Amino acid sequence: MDSIAFTEPQTKQCLFCAETIQAAAIKCRFCGEFLNTDKAKAMEAGSEQDSQSPENEKAADKILFKARPSLWAMAGAGIKGLFFIGLAYLLLTLPLESIVNDLFELELTDSQALAFADYRRIAGIVLIGIVILGLLAKIVRLKSTYYEVTEDRIEYSRGILDRRVDNLDMFRVVDLKLRRSLLDCIFGIGAVGLITNDKTDPEFVFEKVRNSRRLYDCIKKASLEADRRNTVVHLE
Repeated sequence: MDSIAFTEPQTKQCLFCAETIQAAAIKCRFCGEFLNTDKAKAMEAGSEQDSQSPENEKAADKILFKARPSLWAMAGAGIKGLFFIGLAYLLLTLPLESIVNDLFELELTDSQALAFADYRRIAGIVLIGIVILGLLAKIVRLKSTYYEVTEDRIEYSRGILDRRVDNLDMFRVVDLKLRRSLLDCIFGIGAVGLITNDKTDPEFVFEKVRNSRRLYDCIKKASLEADRRNTVVHLE
């Protein structure tokens, strides 16, 4: 005998009462609602949009670029710091009291010369302390700054004790510029400046980050896409 195959009927959920009904049904046998009306179509479209929204949000939150300012951004400050440390070293080692006494014929007494030497050493130590503290403060400020770029926004945080987190919508970017000096090219860093129509940050700068060219290209592409999605036109 030939076997007969039975297939289970396809089913779906009613949009109004969520009961299981035949897939081809146009009226729910439980709640009596028709499934081919404009109201039902609107509910079906809304449910499809809700199911797609998490995927859209996930795509929008995709991180395109993240970085902190490079320590090479302190190259200029480091050179200045070395200059002042060298000056402090001269204050600590050179007998300036003897040089000044001979040059201007001041005829300083021994006690005056010793007092002059003590002040000279104190000035050298204080100068070294100020330079070191200044450099440390700049390092902490740089490394406490964090940038994150997604398709929809730019998020940045600053500070240690008073941590601030702000964001800038991508469609608010009007223009952007890439700035790299000779030292920046040698160290592989650069600064990307943004001109925006945001009242909080009309001019925003990514300070001396690595892969600055990639950051520039990411923001340029993302801002154009954001303008297209939000139908934004920037007037000159």
